[in-house]
Amino acid sequence: MRKNRVLFVILSLGMCFVLGEKTRQGIEIQAKAAEIVSTAETDLGLKTNAKAAYLMDFHTKTCLYAKEAEKRLPIASMCKIMTLLLAFESIESGDLSLDEEIMVSERASSMGGSQVFLEAHAKYPVTELLKRIVVCSANDSCVAMAERIAGSEELFVEKMNARAASLGANNTLFANCTGLPKQPQYSCAKDVALMLKALLNHEKYYEYGNVWMDKFQHPEGRYTEISNTNKLVRFYDGCDGGKTGFTNEAGFCLAATAKRDNTRVISVVIGEETSATRFEDVKCMFNYAFANYVTKPLVRKGEALDCEATVFQGKQKKVLAMPARDVWTFEKRGEKTKANVETRFDKLKAPIKKGEKIGELYVYTNGVQTDKVDLLAFENVGKATVWDNLQEIAQDWNG
Repeated sequence: MRKNRVLFVILSLGMCFVLGEKTRQGIEIQAKAAEIVSTAETDLGLKTNAKAAYLMDFHTKTCLYAKEAEKRLPIASMCKIMTLLLAFESIESGDLSLDEEIMVSERASSMGGSQVFLEAHAKYPVTELLKRIVVCSANDSCVAMAERIAGSEELFVEKMNARAASLGANNTLFANCTGLPKQPQYSCAKDVALMLKALLNHEKYYEYGNVWMDKFQHPEGRYTEISNTNKLVRFYDGCDGGKTGFTNEAGFCLAATAKRDNTRVISVVIGEETSATRFEDVKCMFNYAFANYVTKPLVRKGEALDCEATVFQGKQKKVLAMPARDVWTFEKRGEKTKANVETRFDKLKAPIKKGEKIGELYVYTNGVQTDKVDLLAFENVGKATVWDNLQEIAQDWNG
């Protein structure tokens, strides 16, 4: 048998190996377990004045409170969450840059409602337009951004709807990029939370979301003073972002996020009767979350896990894996349960570079998947040479 194996390996040394498309091994390895708290509750005794409301953990998307959360309703300027998400994704992909100057069309400059009075045919930096959308819900800035990214607002709206579908926002339909009344157009509290979560993954957003007051300079030198429509940014400890909305049809709306220590939550209300009640209800939901829950790290970005992936035709046969980002558990104080972490590796063939995606890590809470993150190679793995193969054969022979 050993002689046959030697002959097979020698005949194979001159062959070129073709790396095929990666396939799943389907092998799930329980890598780590931790004690966490059940987060299955949705009826907590919380009361809101809104037509619909939703409270969600940012990391795991665990629902803490829901009221008519999937009911289709107008959401006014909270539509701009999707407008901002597509803008930040365009920047991330390289299709748009923060320093680029956008020429404002007459149509964009003529938008009503909340605006910063952009000048038609004048140029404004992308970073300034984004700040105006985040801080003061500027409709003219939204349309200018939409026209730059997609060529027209109509084409941009198609992108908005496609992106909503990809997020699982199945009760959402956009008709424009501003949220100004137009039929048919609707969303729901849960979908708004999912869209805001996606936006919050972009760190640059927080630079704008934290702004309370600012001055906006126009090309000819005049200024427009702006203040954040989300009052919680100033008056609630930990609130660093969100989006307000109001039309007569939608009522007063708010989607906001707050973070204390490692815990970040998202709260959404739709159809409040007054501006004051939307802020008060969101504040109450935040208070409940921070008083009753805590977030703890399960695995850390860049740290090697205690499991290895098999590598074919490599100088070494195994490679350690590390998560591409931190993974957290969301725990309710006093109620313990287990979170299981499992790894699923691709079929790997050398060479492999450190940081290359080699699989995925799944987090399950009470048997329900609550998170998924890419697994990356912790080290380089070179391709085995002829000499490496001969040494391995010799070791097997002597063994």
